[in-house]
Amino acid sequence: MDTTTNNTTPATPNIVWDDSQMQTSYANVCNVLGTREEIMLLFGANQAWQTQLAEVKVALSNRIVLNPYAAKRLMTLLELGLREYESRYGELKL
Repeated sequence: MDTTTNNTTPATPNIVWDDSQMQTSYANVCNVLGTREEIMLLFGANQAWQTQLAEVKVALSNRIVLNPYAAKRLMTLLELGLREYESRYGELKL
């Protein structure tokens, strides 16, 4: 089957987002670890409401493992999403 149009431009596939098995988790903490072959995103929740604690426990709930190419695409999408957010609601200051 030919996947090109006029034999010069690759056809763009139609993407169908199937959310029937999707789960939702909340995180207010994220950390990133990496090796040569993969980037890991660790998500969790900080339950400490007091600001002067000597130790804060973060309950990790999810780990997402990406190859470096998928991680870079995610970085680009997050940058675009945050730029759009800040243009609507104002700059986020860290």
